[in-house]
Amino acid sequence: MSTDCAVRAEALVKTYGSTRALDGIDLEIPTGTVLGLLGPNGAGKTTVVRILTTLLRPDSGRAWVAGHDVLAEPGRVRESIGLSGQYAAVDENLTGFENLYMVGRLYGMNKPDARARANALISRFRLTDAAARPAKTYSGGMRRRLDLAGALVATPAVVLLDEPTTGLDPRGRLDTWEVIGELVSDGTTVLLTTQYLEEADQLADTILVIDHGRVIASGTADHLKGEVGGERLEIVVGEQAEVETARRVLAAVGSGEPTVDQHARRVQVVVDAGAKSLVEALRRLDVEGVTVLDVGLHRPTLDDVFLSLTGHATEENQ
Repeated sequence: MSTDCAVRAEALVKTYGSTRALDGIDLEIPTGTVLGLLGPNGAGKTTVVRILTTLLRPDSGRAWVAGHDVLAEPGRVRESIGLSGQYAAVDENLTGFENLYMVGRLYGMNKPDARARANALISRFRLTDAAARPAKTYSGGMRRRLDLAGALVATPAVVLLDEPTTGLDPRGRLDTWEVIGELVSDGTTVLLTTQYLEEADQLADTILVIDHGRVIASGTADHLKGEVGGERLEIVVGEQAEVETARRVLAAVGSGEPTVDQHARRVQVVVDAGAKSLVEALRRLDVEGVTVLDVGLHRPTLDDVFLSLTGHATEENQ
């Protein structure tokens, strides 16, 4: 495997009875970058993570992590990675400090180094006040931060984060984003699965969208948004009776069938001419005597990409 590629998978297949969890997945993560792995529940995201971390054998296909074959050299792979799964894997009877110290010792650190690394991560993840308390007294967000800290104890070359900010409050999520940014700045490679599309937009250099075990799209966030096409013109009108007129006007200035939220009196359509389409829509609505309470022109979001590709919203929005 090329030294400038930290993770690579070729044609990964995994089945459970009649269910094909992975159906020929390919992926590649250049060293020092973040790959965002997106997909609905059951798409195969966690199965990919489990194979790359040697916790699961594929039925066919190959994968390499930090230059090591996950099937032929599982020990070397495990030495090179950090993993934070969907559920915090901490020992509830140990303190926060003891959890991290134990991980350091299991990685072969001497006692002073393990102690210093544990203290540094306790501080980094804002757990200082709780460091001496048993983990079973931690809130869900604190347990997530402790688990993520545990994945970083050995300063791994590759970090796999399976929905790392699930259950965190906004401050905790922003702190985690900052830590991930620091990791990448230091040359660490990150595979991130997430149900928060803003998270992928913020952190990922490239994005892979999978559904039913197959890759259905890949590229940068801007590339994927561009594939959806056009900006979104959105109008909110004053009266329910005006919604149909607004729909008709937006259908005339847009490039597709408008979507209508009758309850919110909101009509939205894709437009190709941007601001010109907005001005023309407002002119026609004024002629029709429609009261416009709000108007906006928006670039496609990753939510639009996800909806376009999979046919439904993310679990987050559902």
